[in-house]
Amino acid sequence: MIRLEGLTKRFGDTVVLDGIDLTIQPGERVAIIGPSGTGKSTLLRCINFLDRPDAGRIEIGDLSVDAARVSKAQVLALRRRTAFVFQNYALFANRTARQNITEALRTVQRRPRAEAEARADAILRETGLADKAGSFPAALSGGQQQRVGIGRAMALDADLMLLDEPTSALDPEWVGEVLDLLRRVAERRQTMLIVTHEMQFAREIADRVLFMEGGRIVEEGPPAQIFEAPRDPRTRAFLRRVSG
Repeated sequence: MIRLEGLTKRFGDTVVLDGIDLTIQPGERVAIIGPSGTGKSTLLRCINFLDRPDAGRIEIGDLSVDAARVSKAQVLALRRRTAFVFQNYALFANRTARQNITEALRTVQRRPRAEAEARADAILRETGLADKAGSFPAALSGGQQQRVGIGRAMALDADLMLLDEPTSALDPEWVGEVLDLLRRVAERRQTMLIVTHEMQFAREIADRVLFMEGGRIVEEGPPAQIFEAPRDPRTRAFLRRVSG
């Protein structure tokens, strides 16, 4: 089980996360929607301390971390239990697709080289990129780069996969192939927390949808409730805007 209690983050005088409480069950896929600038991406980044929260507690399984008294060892332990898919791919430009996947396995999970390389090769086959193993990011399309990024996260077998707008940087022609891969990942009951602006994708993939505004979770529920009968007027107004 993943549990957040009172997660708070400020940038200067601006409160970006205002005491977030959230529980995610193993195998649950949770999508986060809401307007830009409301703390959705910051929430993901605080969970594995890419951004350090100012207060709150993060629990993943038997690991419990108090943001106010966290150690480097606890941060590393959190990162070993989470995997992050970035909206801008975040691949190492000087490493091949295969090396980008093995990097995290070697540095975060300390796997032996042979084991890491075998795992990377299996992931590349699974993501349809076996023929791109030796290609550098500059030689890959945006969709292929993001598939490498997702493959890197898949390889870690993490307790929680964090996905930050995984299609937002893609040209429209590449969105479909990335969403298809994420659907296959979700079918395995990988626990996922997904920030997305793709409403149809959230409806299809999520067990639960959260609507955030002003650094708070305003409303949450099954996709059918959120998209067809939202209770909060802020949720209704947002969905009217994005549906055009």
